[in-house]
Amino acid sequence: MSNPERIDKIQVSAYEIPTESPESDGTIAWQKTTLVLVEVSAGGKTGLGYSYADVATGKLVESMLADVIKGRNALDIPGAHASMLHKIRNLGRPGIVSMAISAVDSALWDLKAKLLEISMLDLLGAVRDSAQIYGSGGFTSYSVEKLQEQLGGWAAEGFNMVKMKIGSEPSADLGRVRAAREAIGPDVHLFVDANGAYSRKQALAQARKFADLDVRWFEEPVSSDDLDGLRLLRDRAPADMNIAAGEYGYDRYYFRRMLEANAVDVLQADGTRCGGLSGFLQAGTLCEAFNLPFSFHCAPALHAAAACAVTAFWVGEYFYDHARIEGMFFDGALPPVNGRLAPDRSRHGLGLEFKRSDAKEYAA
Repeated sequence: MSNPERIDKIQVSAYEIPTESPESDGTIAWQKTTLVLVEVSAGGKTGLGYSYADVATGKLVESMLADVIKGRNALDIPGAHASMLHKIRNLGRPGIVSMAISAVDSALWDLKAKLLEISMLDLLGAVRDSAQIYGSGGFTSYSVEKLQEQLGGWAAEGFNMVKMKIGSEPSADLGRVRAAREAIGPDVHLFVDANGAYSRKQALAQARKFADLDVRWFEEPVSSDDLDGLRLLRDRAPADMNIAAGEYGYDRYYFRRMLEANAVDVLQADGTRCGGLSGFLQAGTLCEAFNLPFSFHCAPALHAAAACAVTAFWVGEYFYDHARIEGMFFDGALPPVNGRLAPDRSRHGLGLEFKRSDAKEYAA
């Protein structure tokens, strides 16, 4: 384009979607998920980005960020991102501030690819054609029968990795993990996620028990803020059990501290929290520098193409709630095939089109 397209419109909306049944993990319970959608327009094209956050996140986009990016060259994403960070200096970076920036940033990437009339994968450059994923759910609120049905269903569909929640009732966790193993068989890798519910000694004891059931991934065995505790688990857990964390990272400094502390075997990052696709790509570069595998947390439709562009990427999370919502709200949400997501290079940008009429009933 000889003349830069200027951003001329920013639209924000939020939607509250009830869960199919009450859900919980090791530390909290919930009955709805909120999606905050940002649409940014320029040159007759509209890019979309989103975060799973509170409705206040959308209000912050409208009151603090929209004027910062309006009128800017739509292709200059680094400049827009830097301007948003400058604007929120006195608010603090973590939490809804970073989630707001994340939704705008991802919308800018989607818009750029649409203006150039190429897919997100072609814009970023592919390392691989598809991203390996694991089925993720198995909430602690589920009965054993429902746990087995969900995880066993993913195994039957060709997933070779699945993850379940633990931690809300530690004395019951081993039995639930055993039931999960029975449902998926011996050849599917089993992951567990405590969401920081255990103490250090509890987590060590549980890791030894889980090893007998061939658990390969122990996520947030202790709080992700306890870097010494994560390092302890990483040092003492069985050699084939990966310690994972990072989903609550809001900037590259958080990820760097976690990596420098040797706290994890696998770093997770969430583009709906860590500054959008820009922040996600930065986290992936850090993993490459530290020679550690990288994983995306949740929001599979948002992450699939970026994961295919990151050299250090290993596996991403096909989180049940988010996959369900993305299928409800977006045409072009990718179906998993044998445990992988393959971005459609024939669709521009993220390849997503918002189903506004279908989402209307959930408007917050």
